[in-house]
Amino acid sequence: EGQVEVRREELVARVREETGADLLAVAPVEGGTVDPEALETEIQELKEKRDRLGNVNLEAIDQLQGMEERLRFLEAQERDLTASRDSLQAVLKEIHARSRELFDRTFSEVRENFRTLFRKFFGGGNADLVLEHPEDPLESGVDIVAQPPGKGAKSIDLLSGGEKTMTATAVLFALFQTKPSPFCILDEVDAALDEANIGRFLLVLQSFLDRSQFLIITHNKLTMELADAIYGVTMEESGVSKLVSVRFEQAEELVDVV
Repeated sequence: EGQVEVRREELVARVREETGADLLAVAPVEGGTVDPEALETEIQELKEKRDRLGNVNLEAIDQLQGMEERLRFLEAQERDLTASRDSLQAVLKEIHARSRELFDRTFSEVRENFRTLFRKFFGGGNADLVLEHPEDPLESGVDIVAQPPGKGAKSIDLLSGGEKTMTATAVLFALFQTKPSPFCILDEVDAALDEANIGRFLLVLQSFLDRSQFLIITHNKLTMELADAIYGVTMEESGVSKLVSVRFEQAEELVDVV
């Protein structure tokens, strides 16, 4: 019994030294006896738990507080970003819907104007503007289908040079008719046209003079006759270019005077 008591005291002292715990206070011995093997097992388990915990971080509480503050900050940022994303998505959705509405209305108007102007340019025939992907008009290309008088319907790529010019000009004027522009430059647009087509081109052009001013670069005499003023470059001396301008109204007055 004396040896047991000595052994018990040694175990109690060992536990107190290694863990700082009072073994008798934690687990009082009933009847003044203790099982050395059970105590040894419990000591070993406590040591394993302690080892698994690792070294004690004395700054853990401060670090926890810092991490909690950081977490609250990031959560607030996430809420702000989520709200901004939702707001932007709502705006984009509204813009997309409005853009599609405007596009559909404008495209329908341009399409109808193009059909009418094509018949004026060609003296008949039919033409149309067709969306490649009507289910997504804002991302869709546009096919130009033309049928000059006496010919079958063709893509603009299959038309002759003069027919391409007349068709493209009809598209341009259809856009002008939908949304007039105060100023337009046409560069050699009549170069590929014969005399009959130039006549129809000039008739259509005259119908737009009340809403737009046209600057036409041309070598065609019929087109020049329609102009109010003409500007040209001459070379009276070899190697020296000179700009010449004539307003036909002034020229007519000079002729009358003479």
